[in-house]
Amino acid sequence: MIVFSRFCVGLALLLLSSSVLAEARLVVRIQPANSALKSNVEGYIGSLGERDAESLQRFRRVAEAQAHKALQALGYYQAQVDSEVADQQPPRLTLRIAPGEPVRLREVTLRIDGPASRLSAFRLPNSAQLKAGAVLNHGRYEAAKRHIENQASRYGFFKGRFTEQRLSIDPRAGIADIQLVYDSGPRYRLGAVSFEGDAPFDETLLQRMVPFPADSPYDAERIAELYQALRSSGYFESVRVDANPTEADQQQVPVKVQLQTRKPRSMGLGLGFSTDVGPRGRANWTRHWANPQGHSYGAEMELSAPRQNVGLWYDVPLDPPLTDKLRYAGGYQYEELADTDSLSRLLTLGPEWHSQLDSGWQRVISLKWQREEYELGDDSGLSTLLMPGISYAYLHSDNQIDPNHGYRLQFDLAAAKEGLLSDADVVHGNVLLKGLTTLARKHRLLGRVQFGGTESNGFNASVPPSLRFFAGGDQSVRGYDYQSLSPENADGDKIGGRYIFAVSAEYQYSVAERWRVATFIDQGNAFNSLDFPSLKSAVGLGLRWVSPVGPLRLDLAHPLDSEGGVRLHFSMGPEL
Repeated sequence: MIVFSRFCVGLALLLLSSSVLAEARLVVRIQPANSALKSNVEGYIGSLGERDAESLQRFRRVAEAQAHKALQALGYYQAQVDSEVADQQPPRLTLRIAPGEPVRLREVTLRIDGPASRLSAFRLPNSAQLKAGAVLNHGRYEAAKRHIENQASRYGFFKGRFTEQRLSIDPRAGIADIQLVYDSGPRYRLGAVSFEGDAPFDETLLQRMVPFPADSPYDAERIAELYQALRSSGYFESVRVDANPTEADQQQVPVKVQLQTRKPRSMGLGLGFSTDVGPRGRANWTRHWANPQGHSYGAEMELSAPRQNVGLWYDVPLDPPLTDKLRYAGGYQYEELADTDSLSRLLTLGPEWHSQLDSGWQRVISLKWQREEYELGDDSGLSTLLMPGISYAYLHSDNQIDPNHGYRLQFDLAAAKEGLLSDADVVHGNVLLKGLTTLARKHRLLGRVQFGGTESNGFNASVPPSLRFFAGGDQSVRGYDYQSLSPENADGDKIGGRYIFAVSAEYQYSVAERWRVATFIDQGNAFNSLDFPSLKSAVGLGLRWVSPVGPLRLDLAHPLDSEGGVRLHFSMGPEL
């Protein structure tokens, strides 16, 4: 009995201490309902802490005053606030608020004086809440001042100041006037760019990386562009850019860049797998800078069961050096085609001029000499072609690894003329379009279209496999094996077609942060005639996991135009 009574006493004390430590509740009731006012009042007052009913009685006048401040911040100066404390567990403080009529703006003057008024990029705040008739909002008034000051700081008006900044309020009349007049003063300019550190490069090369001419009007975005340009060059381990207005001389801000050069060499190794080629390995070696002029060179290699290749390249930076370069490239590739006895041995050599146009398009102009020895079923051949070519590519994406919106456009064209180091007339072109959009954060729609063609004065006898088209596989028509869709010779060997057409539509639904399920339909084929071809179709289901290096895709696809069963496809890489 004694033990039981002690237990009861202990339990009572525990319950009493729990009630004392319970956090008091705040209830805000606004009539008529106004969610913005309610949130602002709750934010001003904050947590009530571990108060009992008596403490809340002492605090409620403070809470009423805080509520008035929160209401006035949103323009309600005539509000009636009543409070009540309920002695319950936990104790509760209730605020009943009648906001009344808000103060409205009568006259609003927003003006920029000085040189900034003639700068189109320097914009006044354009909020509907800062126009005559709008409800007064102190936060919008302060935000308007910050907006003007931030623009002045970005565009180099470092002597700017408000000659008038006044908010006049008549609570009884329910009106308020705003006057914000900013005198920008002179605009500073960007002075000379100086480089310090251990960079072993010519000064001329470093200056060519500066994305703005000397004595440009100050713009903080130009400083950010300089930083990004130097970081993306591949030459430097660290970059620090300082442009301090306090060091300006005659309104010219010196730009000081501190550089630390990266290690000159790097090597990369990688393993991968796809159902197209099976397991594969990659390796690359790069010399990031070879001389003070910024030349670089490297080698890369890929090994898989059906394909092995090795390539060498040497880059010479042009002007501007970060986007334009002259590349001398060569390579050798051995490939077994279409899971048959067909094969190709391809040697390529030639220069490439890479450049980025002002529109954002990437352009490559090339002159490629290629020599290809091949076997297509029982036929064999040796092709030599000198092919000038041009390609354009454009990528618009909101994320490089896992975008939600974007598209990719790519156009390639190359040709050879018989007698000009070529043994045939050949014209080869390819078009690839991809698009992606996301609706309501969970629904993703993807589309892909590819069309290509090769014209020649002797296609069957003179066009090598590298210029022919094969469809089927992870990146083409799923449900069919890699390179299995192709015209055949009399023996049934896949020999590649003159043309290719492939289209795909896919829907993905996000079931978790990194997981998506997908359904898709693919259609396409490789063929020899532009008459309406026999397109092959497939449908399927898939699973996506967004890894740090891009989505991993697992698909089950069923062909609709053959008796084949469900085929498994696995691949990885960005959607665009």
